[in-house]
Amino acid sequence: MKKFVTAFLAAMVFAALVAVAYAAGPVYYVCGCGADCDCNSMSSEPGKCACNKDMVQMRLIAIDGKTAKFCPCGASCECGKNADPSKCGCGKDVKAVDITGKYACACGADCECGMISDKPGKCGCGKDMKLVE
Repeated sequence: MKKFVTAFLAAMVFAALVAVAYAAGPVYYVCGCGADCDCNSMSSEPGKCACNKDMVQMRLIAIDGKTAKFCPCGASCECGKNADPSKCGCGKDVKAVDITGKYACACGADCECGMISDKPGKCGCGKDMKLVE
């Protein structure tokens, strides 16, 4: 049952991202560790990423397979896609996040943060991340 709940949460995050990929671009909290970081943490709520850095608001601008692409300008930015897929509409480098998630928040079925990551650690709501099996 726990495996189902964890897989369900990861699937819900993926489905939500796909459903809004071509809309105005919702804001998510994404690991702000920089280009060298590979923790791939993202959540619908603020908090710390798997590498214990503050997650920052970024606007979703595209879904490419199992990769979400975010504009790093923040929630107030209204830009979108660029002809260059590595750039957002305002010319900044796109932040790419693998949305398959090896770890998911383990706070249960009532969890609203929906955090996923490629690394273990604490969820944005303070609970431990659990390996998706």
